[in-house]
Parts: sequence; structure tokens; C-alpha cells
Amino acid sequence: NATLEEIKKAFRELAKEYHPDKNKSSDASVKFREVFEAYEILKDKITKDIFDERRKFYNKHRQIY
Repeated sequence: NATLEEIKKAFRELAKEYHPDKNKSSDASVKFREVFEAYEILKDKITKDIFDERRKFYNKHRQIY
């Protein structure tokens, strides 16, 4: 339910936190890539809608099992 502005703000904060030039932990580059990939999906209305529908479907069917 986040707005595009909220998504952008969260992306910027997480990108700063996990950027490999700033974060020297061994998994920083992996986390940075995950943040970037999530942002690529969520910044576009169409891909965000698809993601939301798939998440709803998954959550609905996960409760059955």
C-alpha cells in the first residue's frame, strides 16, 4: 500500500545502508542487489500491481495448506 514516494524514500535509505562502498559486511552487495531488484519491481505501477496480485494469491493459498 506504499506510495511511489514512500517506495523511493525506502529505496534510497536501504541503498545507502547496503551500498558495498559504505557497508563492508560480506553480504552487503547481495542485500544491495535485492533492494535494487525490489525497487525495480515496485517503482512501476504495472509490475507493482502484478507483484501485489501474486502476493495476495500466494498468501491466500498458503493458508489452505
